[in-house]
Amino acid sequence: MSSNYKRIGDYISQIKIKNKEGKYSELLGINIDKFFMPSVANTVGVNLKNYKIVKKGQFACNRMHVGRDYRIPIALSDKKTPFLVSPAYDVFEITRTEELLPDYLMMWFRRKEYDRNAWYHTDADVRGGLAWEAFCNIKLPVPSIEQQQQIVNEYNTVTNRIKLNEQLNQKLEETAQALYKHWFVDFEFPNEEGKPYKSSGGEMVYNEELDKEIPVGWSVERLTNVLKIFGGGTPKTTVSNYWNGQIPFFTPKDIGDSFYSINTEKNITEEGLKNCSSKLYPKNTIFITARGTVGAVNLAGIEMAMNQSCYAFQEFNYFNYFGHQLALYSMKELIEEATGAVFKALVTKDFEGKIIICPNINVRKNFNAIISPLYNNILLNTEQSKTFTNFQSILLSKMSKVEEEIVKN
Repeated sequence: MSSNYKRIGDYISQIKIKNKEGKYSELLGINIDKFFMPSVANTVGVNLKNYKIVKKGQFACNRMHVGRDYRIPIALSDKKTPFLVSPAYDVFEITRTEELLPDYLMMWFRRKEYDRNAWYHTDADVRGGLAWEAFCNIKLPVPSIEQQQQIVNEYNTVTNRIKLNEQLNQKLEETAQALYKHWFVDFEFPNEEGKPYKSSGGEMVYNEELDKEIPVGWSVERLTNVLKIFGGGTPKTTVSNYWNGQIPFFTPKDIGDSFYSINTEKNITEEGLKNCSSKLYPKNTIFITARGTVGAVNLAGIEMAMNQSCYAFQEFNYFNYFGHQLALYSMKELIEEATGAVFKALVTKDFEGKIIICPNINVRKNFNAIISPLYNNILLNTEQSKTFTNFQSILLSKMSKVEEEIVKN
């Protein structure tokens, strides 16, 4: 191995400071994407004085779950305020920051190749733990501090652009949902004069089934009378010709935080599509998960097939932006109406039994047209973020080539 590859252990030391004075209470875990997140552990009655403190610029990792997840959960804190992690976690910091930047090391930890290397060094335990000595013995290229900073700056530029797109999408999505509520919950859609319908004296009629007033000309329908429902299916996993093609294959695992899904974990072939009960659903088809994360809603950002753990929906008049908002609102209501029950799965009758207020077709059409630019921008930002994420991966993969360039020079 090239001489410029150095042991991680030569640059770090463990920190074992516990919350003995009970000064801190925020408890965080680490997700497989290598970010700190709120802990899911039940801390009722737990003595947090035994938990470890993490400060800004320090790392925390869980070496015990490398084999199980094929990734080592590890993260770098950028939080101004210290927080706590499990006593089972390792907390460490770089002792030679004049030679190795924390952000550069964190970039190395984000590489898929690093995770594979860490997994290779795990023990034979069922969970696949990684010994601290083995962790420290893993090597990385350590170029000059100036080169490290340049690499970090390039990566952060891309990362910040992704974050900006996420923030923009959050605002656009909040606007879309607020507009839906204003029109279809508060009944303040614009009347013929462009004024808010209900507050401007728009005519309302009493509906016995709902025990409330609704705008005249509107009706009460089953959800499936407004959104046409479709099923999915999975090709045989034992037939290799059905898999790893060019057709995205949507499953509950592909549900994202944004309105649109444009990435899927799995792809199928044309032959696979022909040999399963799914069809190829067009862009802007509404997907609702029936198992796993039950009731989650996404829009297809591109043509996709879908497995049997989801349902696909299309508004009968192809007003799918309206349909998407209706689905979001209906799923929220459906879960709230469960009165504490936990849905293990959704079935067709759950959707057929869901009663909704259906606006007249002109109102739906107008809403769909008005909200269309919001959705177009959300999708554009999502597509841009995918490109930036791919570029992030390229930057991470190039880190191993820095040493080659040093040797050549």
